[in-house]
Amino acid sequence: MKLAISSIALFAGSAAAFGPFGAKPAPAAAPVVESFADNLVGALAPVGFWDPLGFAEKADDALLKKYREAELTHGRVAMLAVLGFLVGEKVEGSSFLFDAQISGPAITHIPQVPEGFWALLLLSIG
Repeated sequence: MKLAISSIALFAGSAAAFGPFGAKPAPAAAPVVESFADNLVGALAPVGFWDPLGFAEKADDALLKKYREAELTHGRVAMLAVLGFLVGEKVEGSSFLFDAQISGPAITHIPQVPEGFWALLLLSIG
């Protein structure tokens, strides 16, 4: 019974974090000129278009689209890298790659890869 009551209290408390806070937003002092970047996916109301390093200041719309595409591509590659890291942990010792001679935590797998593989990889990349 105590667990049920504490669980309900926990969920009610966490749900309150997403409710309205009661304060009305201040009206805008001056009309803001909308640009292409303000309509990009991810530009949200409190922050708008967030560019802390100022990459978009000198960029036109085509370059901003290129930056956006590069950001999505790098994010997808990073997600695949994490997936590969986790799979490397799971299949340790049972992999068909390198005759299952690579063992240990995934962080130690790179030095265990045979040198011939790196030469083949560099040759195939160009």
